[in-house]
Amino acid sequence: MRTTLTLDEDVAAKLEAECRRTGSSFKQIVNDGLRLAFTLRRDLKRQSPFVIKPYALQLRPGLDYENIGELLEQVEGPQHR
Repeated sequence: MRTTLTLDEDVAAKLEAECRRTGSSFKQIVNDGLRLAFTLRRDLKRQSPFVIKPYALQLRPGLDYENIGELLEQVEGPQHR
């Protein structure tokens, strides 16, 4: 299929550099890159989402959670400020 494609300057420069480096045609580099991008995108969609499993926190016995200043002093000492 023949089509017109407008490339950003940085992408065009990278494509041309890859053509020089590999000796492959511009058409081949573009097709290979697009195939790779589509494969990666499809594989990313297959991954299961990251899930955080919550668990219940327990309060430490002997600490007063009503007054944050006292709590900091109890946990970190008098030099917490």
